[in-house]
Amino acid sequence: MTDRLPPLTALRAFEAAARHMSFAKAANELNVTPAALSFQIKSLEEHLGQQVFRRLNRAVELTEAGRTLAPGISDGFYAMGQAWQATRRLADVSTLTVTAGPAFTSKWLAPRLFDFATAHPEIELRFSASLRLVDFDRDSVDVAIRFSETPDTGLFSRNLLEEWVTPMLSPELARRVSTPNDLHDLPLLHQDDTRFMRHPVDWPAWFRAAGIGEAPLSGPRFSQADHAIDAALSGLGVVLGRGSLASRDLDTGRLVAPFPLCLRTTATYRFLCSEGAESRPQVAAFLAWISNETEKADAGTSERHFIDATDIPTA
Repeated sequence: MTDRLPPLTALRAFEAAARHMSFAKAANELNVTPAALSFQIKSLEEHLGQQVFRRLNRAVELTEAGRTLAPGISDGFYAMGQAWQATRRLADVSTLTVTAGPAFTSKWLAPRLFDFATAHPEIELRFSASLRLVDFDRDSVDVAIRFSETPDTGLFSRNLLEEWVTPMLSPELARRVSTPNDLHDLPLLHQDDTRFMRHPVDWPAWFRAAGIGEAPLSGPRFSQADHAIDAALSGLGVVLGRGSLASRDLDTGRLVAPFPLCLRTTATYRFLCSEGAESRPQVAAFLAWISNETEKADAGTSERHFIDATDIPTA
């Protein structure tokens, strides 16, 4: 027995057979005959000096040696596949895969993408609306836009947009509001999308910042910010809307933000990609575009009065 690895073809045959627990299925996957696959596994066993499969009548099962070997071989082939895909992507300058949260994708990103697509017809855009953590190599993602309080280490990261919240309501409901105290008489829409923050930006926090007493706790509750905004658009009640997600509705007058008081969140939107990927042509073009768009969004808040969430008195 030697420490030298057996041929890669033998290891590949073993990995497929161990995964399928069938020589026939493994041979079909690898596009070889069952006899050829059996020969490769026999070669591996001779190299190892012990059997990795116990041959049964119309079935196989792993021996102790096979059970020991299988996880590491499987992980090795998976890692090689991921490395191969990641390396091939370096030569691809025409495809850009972006992931962002569902609410940010639908309310902020999608309505603005026409301008980017028009300016860069050579780039094929692909989007994944998801909040899950991203592994840039495993998930074949080029760019992630995330809303969080803490920066991600080991990645290229750039702050894009500060977030803030303020009461927003339909024009019809807005006719019943002249001072913040009037909110006591209107249905309030509650949402859970900001509950991860260390300093809350919810209705009780806004009421304390405005000095108008306790906020009513009754009313519909939503897990997603865009759903709460849609409910406010329908006239269901007043939402403590996020400025980024409601910007288009505020600009068009579909929503009204009657009070200048805004709570600035401790979380910000960040542009993330693998270290070095920011210089790839399609990633650099998208970063320049989205940076410009977020700068324009920040420029439209001069008439608002901001209070940091960290400065709001506690209950």
